[in-house]
This record gives sequence, structure tokens and C-alpha cells, in this order.
Amino acid sequence: MNYYYYKNHTLCSEAPLPYEKLEPLPSLPEAGEILYLFRRPPLTGRETFAVSTPADLTAREGIDTLDASGSAAPNVPADLLTAIGQGRVRAVNAAHPRWDELLMPPAGRHRLRLHLLALGDVGATLAMGLRLLGGDVLSAIGICDVRPGVADRWEFELNQIGVPGDYTAFPPVEVVDVDHIFDCDVFLFCASRFVPDTDVKSGDVRMAQYERNRPLAASYARMAREKGYKGLFCVVSDPIDPLCRAVLLESNQNEDGVLDYRGLFPHQVRGFGLGVMNARAAYYAKKDPRFGDFLTGGRTFGPHGEGLVVANSIGRYDDALSRELTEQTKHANLALRELGYKPYVAPALSSGALSVLLCLRGEWHCSSVFLDGVFFGVRNRVAPNGGEIERLALPAALKKRIVETLDSLKAIP
Repeated sequence: MNYYYYKNHTLCSEAPLPYEKLEPLPSLPEAGEILYLFRRPPLTGRETFAVSTPADLTAREGIDTLDASGSAAPNVPADLLTAIGQGRVRAVNAAHPRWDELLMPPAGRHRLRLHLLALGDVGATLAMGLRLLGGDVLSAIGICDVRPGVADRWEFELNQIGVPGDYTAFPPVEVVDVDHIFDCDVFLFCASRFVPDTDVKSGDVRMAQYERNRPLAASYARMAREKGYKGLFCVVSDPIDPLCRAVLLESNQNEDGVLDYRGLFPHQVRGFGLGVMNARAAYYAKKDPRFGDFLTGGRTFGPHGEGLVVANSIGRYDDALSRELTEQTKHANLALRELGYKPYVAPALSSGALSVLLCLRGEWHCSSVFLDGVFFGVRNRVAPNGGEIERLALPAALKKRIVETLDSLKAIP
């Protein structure tokens, strides 16, 4: 392993680099961030992430990123191993044309300005949750809707949610226009050109929205590119995972449709759909004792819809039970439609407000992150040294299901 100084950063790399070496005795500083440089084609995986285990230095992205079973520990120098254990090491893709921008450490914890686009059923409910629960991490909530009067209505309503005495307990809600929608730290895309009515009671209604919602999401991705947006671009509209990929790719294309990598980095884009699937799996597990293991050791993976993978338990995995629980969870939205109601309250709160706030607090939550060229839902967190994906000892049958879902997501144009 080679150690270097570069622009006040400490770098380590297996390959030699043309920078100042740590001399006279090459060893890592006992404090501060260490940047591990690797190289792979841009936008084929994560460009920067937390190194939480030595396996993160060598594992190929994909199922290996999620699987702790059989991960061979590479030959890592003792000082680097110590830094990894202290949470001081972050990986950076030196093959990205703008890799210098990735050298800056993640921003410290502070209250953030959040903007939310589109106040339909999901957006309005999500805004309520953020107003009630986000006072510790949100400095303000900006709301925008292209329909006349809608944003004004919700500014009026949301700012009247309060308690006597402490009139600063909840983040203020402000109307923002489209031209200033990216003057924020966090952007929530809740817009949709097609929402299935209650008479739709079969099939994966989310994918039916892709053709209509993709151009809309792409237009805001290009706007983020033009503005040089540096914050989080969070997708809440369906189908979440394919739309995240569309946002990332569109933002990195020039006017001729050629990738130039001048847009959003993968870690800036995140999808919020898995939270409600995890909550629905827990709902059914509470109702049926056969699924009870989920409440203590279960997990959910993959997209918000077709391709979802529910594991009844990691340590006590049962493939048949897991597939049955998956089917119930996946079709919970259709069960509510059978009652004549649109399923939006639980998604807006479990996938939306609660998961977004956990993410901003740096806590473990369910969301979709960029992995091996697609966005994939998994338990993860934003650690002080970058994004971290939960690594588990996955049973072989579960790994097979996850790989099938990853492959199906890669097949979506």
C-alpha cells in the first residue's frame, strides 16, 4: 500500500501515484480522514463510500457489497486496518473526471433546508410528517406545486400546526417557485403525471407510471445539472428505483445526449420507497406468527414493487415463508385498492418522512442507493465517512433472489 499527501488530503493506493509520498517512514496519521483511491469506469457503481470493513477495499459491487459471508479479508496494513476500525477511511473513484470534488469530506451535521416538489396526496402527507418530526434536522421546508393556489393552501395549513409555548419547535414552511427549487440542501421529487385511480386493482401499477413520469423526472435532473446542485436529490414518485437511475444519467448528459459526467454524483441521488415495504412486511408478521422472525431478524431488499425481496429472517431464513411474505407485502397496495382507497398515507410517512429524516440524521434506514449500475433498496446510512450499506451473512437462496432482482433492474431502459 502506498501513502501520499495531495491538496491537504491523505491518500492511500495500491497503485503508485505521482504525488508527495509520506516520508520518511510511510505510515498513516493517527487522526483525520484517509482516502482510499480505486479506479473503475464512472457511473458503473458508487464513486465514494465509507470503508467500514477491509472487504470494502476489494469486493466487487453487487451481491458482494451486501454479503458478509465468505468475504475474504485482504492483506491490509495494520495502520490502515486501525483507521478503518475508527471510521476514518473513505473510498474515492479516481477514474471519475471530477474526482477532485469527491476529496472534500462529507458535510458535518447541521440543520438543512429541504424543498418538496408537488403537493398531491403523497407530497402533502409527507410535508405534514416533516413539519411534525423534522425540527431537529430541518431549518425550513420549501414547498412547490405548479397548480395555482396549492402551495399557498399548504403553507397556510402546515404553519398552523403547532403547540402552545414553543412556537419555533417545528420548521417553518415557505412557498418556493420552480426557479428556486434547487436553492436547498435536500430536494424531494414527489411529482407525477399519472397516478392510478382506485379502480386499478391488479398488476404492478407502479411500472405503468414509468413512461409518463420518466420525462418529468429527467427535466428536473437537467435543471439540477444547470444549477450545479450539490445537495441530495430524493425520488419519492413511482417507480422509484428506475426513476433514480434516469435522474442520475440525465443529469450527466450534455445537450447531445452524450455522457460527460458533469451532473449529479451517485451518492447525491436516493430513492425512498423501501421503507413502506419493510413496514408492510412487519404488519403482516405481527398478524401471522409464522412470519414472526421478521420482527427480530428480517430484512427487505430491492424496489418498491415488482422485484421486492423479503427475507423472513437472515439467521433463520426460510425460502418458502419468505416468498409468501414477499407476495403479501408486494400486493398490500392492491389490498387497499380493493377497499376503494388509494394507498398513499403509509408510503408518504414510512418511505417518505420517517425514512428521509432517519437518512438526514445519519441513522440506519431503508432507501435505494446506487449499486453496480442500478438503484437498489437496502438498509443503509450516511456515516460520518460516507455512505454505508449494511453487510450481512446472506443465505445462498436469499443471495440468488437478490441477484435476480439486480439483473431485472439492469434490464429496465
